[in-house]
Amino acid sequence: MLFRLLIPAAFGFALAGCAGPADLPLPTKPGLADSVGELRHGGTEASGMLTVTQVGLLALQNNPDLLAIRAQHGLAQAQVLQAGLLPNPQFTGAFLPLVAGVGTTPAWNAGLGEDIRTLITLSSSRKAARAGARQVDAQILWQEWQTLGQARLLAVDIIEAERLLNVLARNRDLFAGRYAKSQRAVAAGNETLTVSAPDLAALQTITTQINDLRRQQLARRHQLNALLGLAPDVAVPLDPTPDIPAWNVAAVAQALPTLAERRPDLVALQFGYRAQNAKLRTAILSRFPNLVFGVTGGSDNANVRNAGPQVSLELPIFNQNQGNIAIETATRQQLHDEYAARLAAASGQVRAMMTEIELLSHQLETVRRDLAGAQRVASQAEAAFAAGNLDERGYVELVGARLTKEQEIVTIEQSLLDQQVAIATLVGAGMPAIAIPSGDIQQ
Repeated sequence: MLFRLLIPAAFGFALAGCAGPADLPLPTKPGLADSVGELRHGGTEASGMLTVTQVGLLALQNNPDLLAIRAQHGLAQAQVLQAGLLPNPQFTGAFLPLVAGVGTTPAWNAGLGEDIRTLITLSSSRKAARAGARQVDAQILWQEWQTLGQARLLAVDIIEAERLLNVLARNRDLFAGRYAKSQRAVAAGNETLTVSAPDLAALQTITTQINDLRRQQLARRHQLNALLGLAPDVAVPLDPTPDIPAWNVAAVAQALPTLAERRPDLVALQFGYRAQNAKLRTAILSRFPNLVFGVTGGSDNANVRNAGPQVSLELPIFNQNQGNIAIETATRQQLHDEYAARLAAASGQVRAMMTEIELLSHQLETVRRDLAGAQRVASQAEAAFAAGNLDERGYVELVGARLTKEQEIVTIEQSLLDQQVAIATLVGAGMPAIAIPSGDIQQ
């Protein structure tokens, strides 16, 4: 009777769990926005000129790669759910109808058992899954930091490159005017081609610089549009003044000791190490012989019935799980060394950038002093040229020296801003820190 009841119930449960998932159709066209106004704003003002900060926030909300990688959170939580489920009991049964002999009734037997080793390793498996889920969350946040930093960097480079284009255009106009007059003088027979050759070379050099920079600008704008989820031909209006916080070397130095708590990639490695500790614990517990404990009962052809406990025990003669234990131990050592190397590299990278920023700051001060002198000389040259006391070639060279210094300042300022954006991303300036749950990381 028990057997006849259990078989339909088992099939009923199995069929109930076989319901198909809802259909999830794939997109049929790219999900790129055709204007900045179509982007997700999330409280960010997106009308008018966008600041560097606003560009970063829009990237966090609209970057296609981030939208895809955030789905890993749901997968990790599903794995936590799976790791926390108790193992199903095992049912065995047989029905033996009477074929011949002295019996009077069909025989049957049935048994119900549970895998004990799975229950023993359940707690460590849950810990490994929870740590793995936190590792995924930290990796997602690190990807967000990198996307935010890249968006800021591209915005700064585009803004500064526009400044540089303006300086180069003024320099080109100066040399173009000089070359045009040289050509007229050559045509009138007042100059030779040898005399006008330097003017042509200078004009071609500055024109090549402008063309190269414009190609770089187009590539940067395409990269920025890709980060924001915009179509390539959409023009993103940028505020010409980058709103980068003032450089504070003391704040960065103060953040270095807590770098391991602030950097999501380092926190992710810590959670990965914690998960590996739990996996090693699971491998050690799996040395326990595989034991299935349950009850069994039945009836023979003479309708003699019996029931009692049943044990199935694996004999650990050849395999005591020593291979898996060795693998998990070596993996833990590898993760330990990777974390130590990443921590050292992170600290060294920040310190190196601090030194580079200090050098760039000194160079910028020097060039600005040189520019002040070049501006005075250029003003004097303009006055002398207007009074007829200076020839045109001397005037062009002196004014060109001032424009060259302005170009050098823009280049150094761009490098300085790039370094500040990069170091802010590395130390988590303005970023939320990840709190490691209570409990020390096992060493």
